[in-house]
Amino acid sequence: MIKHFTLGLCLLGATATYAQKTKPLYKDSKASTEARVNDLLGRMTVEEKVGQLSTILGWEMYQKEGQKVGISEAYKKAMDERHIGGLWATLRADPWTKKTLTTGLNPVQAAEAANALQKYAVEHTRLGIPVFLAEECPHGHMAIGTTVFPTSIGQSSTWDPALVQRMASAIAAEIRVQGGHIGYGPVLDLAREPRWSRVEETYGEDPVLTSQMGVAMVKGLQGASLKSGTNVISTLKHFAAYGVPEGGHNGGSISTGYRELYQSFLPPVHAAVKAGILSVMTSYNSIDGVPCSSNEFLLTDLLRKQWGFQGFTVSDLGSISGILTSHHVAATPPEAAALAINAGLDDDLSGYGYDKELLAAFNQKLVSTEILDRAVSRVLRLKFEMGLFENPYVDPKKVTKLVKSPANVELARQVARESVVLLKNDKDLLPLAKSLKSIAVIGPNADNIYNQLGDYTAPQPESNIVTVLEGIKSKVSAGTKVTYVKGCAIRDTTNVDIAAAVQAARNAEVAVVVLGGSSARDFKTEYQSTGAANVTAAGGAQAISDMESGEGYDRATLDLLGKQQALLQAVVKTGTPVVVVLIKGRPLNLNWMAAHVPAMLDAWYPGQEGGNAIADVLFGDYNPAGRLTISVPKSVGQLPVYYNAKRPERRDYVEMDSKPLYSFGYGLSYSKFEYADLQVNTTESNGAVQARVRFNVKNTSSRAGDEVVQLYLSDDASSVVTPVKQLKKFQRLALKAGEQKEVDFELTAEDLMLLNTKMEWVVEPGTFTAMVGGSSDDIKVKTQFKVANAIKLATAAK
Repeated sequence: MIKHFTLGLCLLGATATYAQKTKPLYKDSKASTEARVNDLLGRMTVEEKVGQLSTILGWEMYQKEGQKVGISEAYKKAMDERHIGGLWATLRADPWTKKTLTTGLNPVQAAEAANALQKYAVEHTRLGIPVFLAEECPHGHMAIGTTVFPTSIGQSSTWDPALVQRMASAIAAEIRVQGGHIGYGPVLDLAREPRWSRVEETYGEDPVLTSQMGVAMVKGLQGASLKSGTNVISTLKHFAAYGVPEGGHNGGSISTGYRELYQSFLPPVHAAVKAGILSVMTSYNSIDGVPCSSNEFLLTDLLRKQWGFQGFTVSDLGSISGILTSHHVAATPPEAAALAINAGLDDDLSGYGYDKELLAAFNQKLVSTEILDRAVSRVLRLKFEMGLFENPYVDPKKVTKLVKSPANVELARQVARESVVLLKNDKDLLPLAKSLKSIAVIGPNADNIYNQLGDYTAPQPESNIVTVLEGIKSKVSAGTKVTYVKGCAIRDTTNVDIAAAVQAARNAEVAVVVLGGSSARDFKTEYQSTGAANVTAAGGAQAISDMESGEGYDRATLDLLGKQQALLQAVVKTGTPVVVVLIKGRPLNLNWMAAHVPAMLDAWYPGQEGGNAIADVLFGDYNPAGRLTISVPKSVGQLPVYYNAKRPERRDYVEMDSKPLYSFGYGLSYSKFEYADLQVNTTESNGAVQARVRFNVKNTSSRAGDEVVQLYLSDDASSVVTPVKQLKKFQRLALKAGEQKEVDFELTAEDLMLLNTKMEWVVEPGTFTAMVGGSSDDIKVKTQFKVANAIKLATAAK
């Protein structure tokens, strides 16, 4: 009997040893991704599945003691009880997260923290599923010590997608080496409402330019392989039509028909999907009464069935709860969760939209096992595709070589240089001579680190940022006297010294006045659960922050705030030549300065190298070629004022005309260019059409420079109303002094198509007008061409 018992124990021990040596299929790297996903799904409890769909706030999940970092008790609790699948903004630092240069993580510590978080997930949970770390990265990784590039509105002002792709590759490498896996960007909302607080995060008002910039960002972030170790999953924001809220109210209601949705707001998203983007974030708004986070037409019918999207969708922070609390189309939190996941929303950014609410919805049979598994598989699939089950950790030793490397800093300077828009240059005041004996540098943004970085920026060491004052000082000789006077703040009016600014201007050969706005958050501001700022109306005697732009800071006017206008007028009155440099996140009222200041530069938020880049332009070491990607109105009473509005053309007002002060595509150069010899040759065969557009561009000046050539199209007569003109092609072209180049653009059926009365994509026979020039309202040459045959492309589903 004892022998039999002993033999039984031996057999049991052998079986246990064999089981330990035999890995489950989902841990077998040689198995197919689908087989691994299915195997893992089959082993998961309902609670574990729901947990995989929660991406919770990450900055509370680590603890820092001196220079050492590890996981927090909050993280252990979240993993043990909620089985969470992802963390968001773990490495983020800003006043909302209450992470400072002292309490936040430097890049090496970030990598160590990411490894500690993964170690617990892999070694201390039942199934050992690694977590996704998602990070904000619209213009650099939003973390301490990273490279800060110009904000997106500046990036698009370069009109240089290849440069933006290089920038995105650099951002991806900085995120990935610190342990991040997902980069939130690009923002593909069209900005046709400048009062809206998030204009700076967009690429402007045009769908074609936004599409190309978005594709560049996606390709740069994701690269050729997610297993490269230097690439991340790109998450586009926000799906859909988020950037045109009524009254400029962030997250507010929007009004658009489905034809306009398809022709203007959806093309950038579609372009990103075709480029292979792997994650799409929903927006806070509704479309035609249906919240975007529970919109089955958007999330399933369009995104997946029509466009073939293969990644996973994610809510904006708290937008699943917003189905109940903001839109009131659900009666209970479980109903809101069910509406979202049944519509095709996979992942919950916040952790309180799904989690126990989705579990309750499942138990109430509002959500089926099939729907739950569908969402979970989409998240798990990318964890396998990224190789996280095999390589969940990063090497902290590589961080110092990749994060804020000299090459990335130089790239930030190049993006900033290319983004600068020369708005005015009377009598060639610019470029300035480096031999000037005295320069007055004046204004609230001349020497303010955070005012030039924009929203979604972490605190940075002062040594990492070059201000305009510092950039100017670095350009001039030791014999040049540079006098700096702040003069006033952006908004606050309690500490003003215009007299000192006037004195400095009187004693200088030229005054550089740096004005605009700010998206710099501070610790006095209160924030909503979504991270948007709570704004209180100005008033009272206490000092207020500079911040007048950035998420939550919607404007009723576009005027310069505080005493900035008074400061500028006083300086101009001295008679000293004035150059205005604008640092800001949205179009502002520039009417007075456009009439009274001889030279103006718009630098948007130029990032950490902004001071050097602006000085490069001011002193002629770089010839500016940035072009506006959003129209600058004369008054909020003109809004909306985007260039490609539908016919009929807008009539003038009693007080002013209907044209913007500066139109889409506008920007000057230190060089002059001429256009000639426009020709369009069309060919039609086998249900296809091609129009080849050729013309010559010549630099007629004695100075090398870049010209941004822009091709616009007008459908002269169509079955539905179309825009007055629409950008179709563009190219940033470098031309030496006196050099001429031929530009060759090819238009296809997709460039000529419209949605007809039956909501079908067609090219209609008739005449088109091709217009070529330096901006939307500066057409140099134009000609008509004909399309003889009708072409049907595809039917749009509504």
